[in-house]
Amino acid sequence: MTMNPAADRKLGALVEAADRAMQAGRLEEAARGWQSVLSLAPDHPRALMHLGQDALYRGQPQQAQQLLQQAARADPGNPAVPLNLSFVFRALGDTAQETDALIRALTIDPYFLPALLARAALLERTGNPRQAAKIYKDVLTIIPPGARVESWLTEPLAHARAVVESNRAALAAHLKTRLETSMASHPEADLSRFEEARDVMIGARKAFLSQPTLLHYPRLPAIPFYPREEFPWLDAVEKATPVIQQELAALLAAGERDFSPYVDHPDGVPLNQWADLNRSADWSAYFLLKEGRRIADHVRQCPKTAALLQTLPLAQIQGIAPAAFFSLLKPRTLIPPHTGVTNTRLVVHIPLIVPEGCWFRVGNEKREWRIGEALIFDDSIEHEAWNGSDAPRYILIFDIWNPLLSPAERDLVSALLVGFEEYYGRQIDQT
Repeated sequence: MTMNPAADRKLGALVEAADRAMQAGRLEEAARGWQSVLSLAPDHPRALMHLGQDALYRGQPQQAQQLLQQAARADPGNPAVPLNLSFVFRALGDTAQETDALIRALTIDPYFLPALLARAALLERTGNPRQAAKIYKDVLTIIPPGARVESWLTEPLAHARAVVESNRAALAAHLKTRLETSMASHPEADLSRFEEARDVMIGARKAFLSQPTLLHYPRLPAIPFYPREEFPWLDAVEKATPVIQQELAALLAAGERDFSPYVDHPDGVPLNQWADLNRSADWSAYFLLKEGRRIADHVRQCPKTAALLQTLPLAQIQGIAPAAFFSLLKPRTLIPPHTGVTNTRLVVHIPLIVPEGCWFRVGNEKREWRIGEALIFDDSIEHEAWNGSDAPRYILIFDIWNPLLSPAERDLVSALLVGFEEYYGRQIDQT
């Protein structure tokens, strides 16, 4: 440590000069600069660490060890120092001390990526690929897919992904053999939930939770597709499919002029995944009910469909719900992954015109629409849709209450959402 302002200024200038030399790749000049720093401040932690690195680079691990151990005493909170010591012990062939040094670095900072990568590489090198894969998985959790990384990380992260994927495949094969007898002992059971749980545990699939954009109602299960047995009125709707198709066909014969873009965000708001579909006719709707109101002209065009809707347990919220509409998805169009506003409702699809090459995913479940077979799903779980054909796809969509809400809860949810909208200036029509 310097004792006067002049010496402090001189020391600062030497440190800046050494830094510039390092950044320019003039390593010998940098080493001389750090040596000059040590001549003024013998316990300068950066000088000690960089000179230790330089000694290791020049093939002098014992000298590097001495310098880095001194740096560790001078700067005990810097995880880069024990990390560099681990490189010294690797050069000396001392695996035990290499391991201890990496543990010290990660004790200081458990999220220190260079130390995590070095620890995983050490485990690979010493015959522990499964434990290495666990650490590589932690690294990939810290750095999610698509995140920007420094160039030096590109190759290590690619290796980490390869190791994790190889380990996942090996684990899946092991568990398949291990579980074969147990699963075969339940031939009549629906094991789809167990299989999904197993795949999520090993990283083969993602855990999808209810993530509504507005209202999350607690203690409702996140069920992607609800079993049809819970909706006794569904048979009547499916049997009415030909009638609904006839009314849709009459609309289409007159053109699609009353179909409007389903996504219609105003100027100045972030579009994110909706950039391609905002105000686009590629995904458009013909509303019979919108925000709880009947669209009179459209109802007159489709009287039988409108009458059928009146018999159903739609989610009734004054000025907000239900919605009921014909949904058009044009050829080669993707509705990107997204979530709905609340898990207090479910959404029903009645497929009407579905060419081959169309699918719909909710969470980990991907299904094809089949004409006249309803799908009832929780749209607060991430979902997406694709029309991979050369023809348009049409379905009838409407929303219903989540059947696990009591009548009192439905009433209070309605009041809550209306109050929320009113607070932010929206005038709710109470008629």
